[in-house]
This record gives sequence, structure tokens and C-alpha cells, in this order.
Amino acid sequence: MVEYYQPTSLQEALKIRSENKVTPYAGGTDLMIEADENLCYLFLNKVCEMRGIYEDAEYIRIGAACTYEKILQSELVPQILKDAVSQIAAPAIRNLGTMGGNIGNGSAKADSALVCFALDAKLQLSSVSGSRLVDIDKFYLGRKKLDMAENELITEILIPKADFGRYSYFKVGARNALAISRVSFAGVLSLKDGRISNIACAFGAVADTVLRFKDLEKMFLGKTLAEASAIKQDFVSAYSQSIVPIRGRVSMEYRKAVCMNLLNEFLSQSDI
Repeated sequence: MVEYYQPTSLQEALKIRSENKVTPYAGGTDLMIEADENLCYLFLNKVCEMRGIYEDAEYIRIGAACTYEKILQSELVPQILKDAVSQIAAPAIRNLGTMGGNIGNGSAKADSALVCFALDAKLQLSSVSGSRLVDIDKFYLGRKKLDMAENELITEILIPKADFGRYSYFKVGARNALAISRVSFAGVLSLKDGRISNIACAFGAVADTVLRFKDLEKMFLGKTLAEASAIKQDFVSAYSQSIVPIRGRVSMEYRKAVCMNLLNEFLSQSDI
């Protein structure tokens, strides 16, 4: 018989997490496929503190137990994240699946995690001892490896309030619906006073974690679109040298080619 706890407050959930060896979940759309009767589960769907979406002076704050459907319906959530979430599985799964679960799964194929990398999102990790904020690119240490202690829970996803300007989201799968990403891409470009003030290019399902090369992005920072266009080939060439896909269901050569095609498409859509 499967054992579980079903707390109704965050304080209760954190106490259970600290005192027991439990596997946390809210929607279970991934986890329950491989349900193990030897595990004890911490069901978080009733924890109201983890189910809200609100804003403060700096961030859009998304509770880790928010369903994809709730994210789609929110007026606060950036459109690029909605675009990604809308392509996750099917409506029935989006009614149950949660963003915290998608990120906490530790997979470089996670659609919402990819966008969080591009938006410089932070994660709030909470325990009975307190909370800490972790940049999402520091949270992923490798495939299924996370910077999270056994007594911690992902409680919120914090997205900086910013003008994300021009953006692109692409997901390449084996079919149009219920597809696991073979390669995915999220790009953001913002202008201030006619110059590039922010650019982010993130690649998913290519390596053990989401790839983003902030040192290469600096090539475009502070430049006009015309100036960026003049060095576009150098920019693309630098990415071609840096992206080293791992072997998987599709070949390394295919992944590399798709990455470069998606990067070029994003730049073209951004008038570069």
C-alpha cells in the first residue's frame, strides 16, 4: 500500500519534509507514471501558500504547486512562458501538472525550466530552517542533480519584472501534441534607447542541463540592431563551437543542426 502525507499548510509540509523521508509531488503527471509502493509521498496540492501567482516590486512570483492551466490563465505571467506551457502535453495533464514539478524533475527537456533560464528566474527553496533564493542556472547541477537539500521544497518560482521585448520559443518534437522535446529554444531580446540591453539564448534537450552561454551573449550587449547584424556570423559561429550535444534518441548532428537553425530564426525574427 502506498503511504502518503497530505498537509494543508506550508508549515506543516516543511515539518513533515524535515522529519520523514518523503517524495514531494503536487500533480504527479510525471511521478505517478513510475509510482513506487515502497516510497512515501508528500502530496502538496492542498498547500495554498504554494498555489498562488502574484507580483511584488521586483518579481512575478509563481507558486510551485500552480498548475499549468492556472499559469495560462494568469495576466501576470510573461507570454513566452505561456507559449511554452501551452505546448506541454494535453489539457488534462495541464490541469494537474505543476511548474514546480516540471522544474524539480531535473530534466533538461523540461519546457518551463528552459524559459526560466532565458528569463533569469530564481527559485525559492524552503525548509523548517528558513528560505533561500537560488538562480535557476545554479540550481541545475547536471541530469537529475539539483542544488536542493533533502529537507527543502521548491516553494516559488520568481521571474524578474522586466520588458522582455522580442522573444521566441520553439519546441521540436516527434509530433504536434504530447511531444517530448527533441530540441527546444527560448530567446529574449530587449532594447533600450535603440541598443540591446538584454539578450538570452537558452537551449533545451541538448545536454545534461539547459545550455545558456552568457559570455557569448555579451557580444551583442550595448549594440544597435545594425551593429549586431554586422557581427551576426561571428555570434553564430561562437555558438556553433560552444554547443556540444550529448547522444540521445536523436543524433548529435541532428541536435546541433536544429540548435543552429533555431538560433538563426530567433535572430532573424529580432531583426538581426
